[in-house]
Parts: sequence; C-alpha cells; structure tokens
Amino acid sequence: MDDGIVIGEGVLLDARAASFATRLLGALIDVAALAVVLIGVIVLIAQDWFPVTEASARITSIMLIAGATVILPTVVETLSRGRSLGKLVTGTRIVRDDGGPIRFRQALVRALVGVGELWATLGSVALICSLVQPQGKRVGDILAGTYAVRVRGRAPSRPPIGMPAHLAGWARTADIRRLPDGLALAVRQFLVRTGTLHPASRIQLGTDLATEVGRYVAPLPPLGTHPEYFLAAVVAERRDRELAVARRAEARAATDSSRLQRLPHAIPDPAQ
Repeated sequence: MDDGIVIGEGVLLDARAASFATRLLGALIDVAALAVVLIGVIVLIAQDWFPVTEASARITSIMLIAGATVILPTVVETLSRGRSLGKLVTGTRIVRDDGGPIRFRQALVRALVGVGELWATLGSVALICSLVQPQGKRVGDILAGTYAVRVRGRAPSRPPIGMPAHLAGWARTADIRRLPDGLALAVRQFLVRTGTLHPASRIQLGTDLATEVGRYVAPLPPLGTHPEYFLAAVVAERRDRELAVARRAEARAATDSSRLQRLPHAIPDPAQ
C-alpha cells in the first residue's frame, strides 16, 4: 500500500496517516487549551456583573457544554481547515479521505459524534476504534469521511526515472499516447518501489501494468523486452515530450509578449 493520499485527480499527496500516539498527544493539548478557555469564561461569569438565578445558571451551563463540545471544535476545525492547537503542535491535520481540506459538514459530524465517543465515554470508544482501525480513525472520522495525517516534514526526493539505453531509439519513434492519470501514477509508484516488493508480486504487477500501458503504445517494443524496462521507457519518453512541448509554449509566449510590447508601425520607440 502506498504511503500517501491519492486524490481525485490521480495525484499522490506526501502525507501519511498520523500515529495513535501523535493523535493522543494532540488531543491532550486540545483538552488542556479548552480547559483554560472554560476556566476563563467561568471566572468572567462569576463576577458580579449580572445577577445569577437558578434558571440562568442552568442555561449558562448548557451553553458552556454545547460550546465546549460542539460549537468551538466545529468552528476551529472549519476555519483552520482541520488544524486545532494540538494538531499544530504535533504537526498533523484532519483531511477528507480524498485528501482535500475538511469543511463545515465534516467538522460538525466529528464534533457531534465526539460528544458520545470522547466526552460521554471519556475517550474509551475513540481509543479502541483508533487502535483497531488501519488509519487510526475514530468513529467520528469514519462517519465524516476524514482522518488525521502528518504534514510536518518533507518526503525524501526520488531521482527521475531514466530511459533504458537499449529502448531509446524505439521510444523516439513510437506513438505513445498520454496515459490516464491513475495508470500513470500506478506505473511511477511501481517503478520507484520495485526494490521493496516481493519478487513474485513484482513480476505479476509489472506484467499487468505493462499490458495496460501497451494499449496506449504503438508499435510495442521489441519482443522479449522486460516489462519494467518497457514501463520506464514509456514514462521517460512521455516526460521528455511533455517537457519539450512546455518549453516550446513558453518560448512562443515570450515571443508574443515581446511583440505585444512593441509600439505600432512608424511610431518611434523611446527606448531606441
């Protein structure tokens, strides 16, 4: 399984699911911050600014509980796109399952479910669920379609996929159509992780990917070409062709820009 999030456009985000210990630390920091806020509010309410009756005390208690357990967490996660104080400290963020930032609906579902699994059960339900769920999700995450990822640090850069020398001539003349985003991503991920795969799985996956990619290539490489060499040649050639197209587009844009900046015919240019 790839370490990251594959979003709808077929792009792999370098963000791994946060560990249980990291999430627990972030939650404790959030609880401590919330306790400080509540103590401050209670101190302000305790001042003799307005008379406190039994009814007003009951209403105030309900408002404080609702604000601490639902309203404040929802507002913070919505405005910060999934980053509370504890998550900022631990370098994590709550994201949707597709990798996008959470919005009001996801934040509200997490907060509402959290009343039961976090506050009513002292976090025991969330603890058990996070331990058994592969991505460390609690019940609120499962229902909201979210989970916590690490966003601190950068993944090590990988070298670009090179063109196999014995296939360079074939690749230059072959008709290689643009691969679908999902297939192109799968090929790139396979090529950079071949050394970590089981030999049998490596052969099977490489053969399957080569068969899929072959539908977009004509003519196919010489008979007997290793699937991994074929995939590397296709990826490298498509990259070089797209880079060449982009550079030609930049050159044309620069030329057009310089022409547009010129004065009309017969009008002297002050710069000259």
